Amino acid sequence: MRQYGLIGFPLGHSFSQRYFAEKFQKEGIENCSYMNFPIEKIEKIEEVLHEHSDLQGFNVTIPYKQAIIPYLSKLSREAETIGAVNCVRRTPEGLIGYNTDAYGFHRSLNTLLNGVHPGRALVLGTGGASRAIKFVLSEMNIPFDTVSRRLQGADYTYKILTDEIIQAHRLIINCTPLGTFPKTDEYPDLPYEAIGPSHFLFDLVYNPPLTEFLRRGEQRGASIQNGYEMLVGQAELSWEIWNDPNPDTFQPCAG
Repeated sequence: MRQYGLIGFPLGHSFSQRYFAEKFQKEGIENCSYMNFPIEKIEKIEEVLHEHSDLQGFNVTIPYKQAIIPYLSKLSREAETIGAVNCVRRTPEGLIGYNTDAYGFHRSLNTLLNGVHPGRALVLGTGGASRAIKFVLSEMNIPFDTVSRRLQGADYTYKILTDEIIQAHRLIINCTPLGTFPKTDEYPDLPYEAIGPSHFLFDLVYNPPLTEFLRRGEQRGASIQNGYEMLVGQAELSWEIWNDPNPDTFQPCAG
């Protein structure tokens, strides 16, 4: 039995286990399972590896996308540049870390933009989730500014955002967990009245499908996209990585 899984904490909100179970059934993939490993501290990864010798690879989610790196023997180019890992393949030589979030986001963002260059982007949040997003924006030559509750490490705080700033950033990306089920009434504190039909709003949150952030943007005529397509893209690339015969040289196709 080939085993795969997800580490993070908590994992009640995760879609990965259900997604892979459905994938295995739909595609007739036999002798495979996908488990959740809700570990309360990253050190527990050693116990998971010891107790699950058939674990071929695993995904990594909040809060361990950076904390997992010291346990890895090698990083892909994207993972090293981004400084965050969400996919790990187990090999006889050790654990290899990859970042498939960047691929998933790139592919989904292309769908949202549909060939339009948005000018400048505003990235909400400066945590680990924003690292892959900023990497992709740089690769796509989309300049960006960041927003956080504190000015340290960011260009703006939410309190100093103005209508003019929002209007100057046609692409707004929520990299915070605000609005995630069950706290669906939460949303980033923005001057939403400044959003209009020329804006694009992307939310990494996928549960619920329509967050309050996206709903408010849609009410103002903005084009919107949630994080589900991004998750599907990163999950499928993870599967390719885990099953590639040459993990040391694996390179994803362009998003």
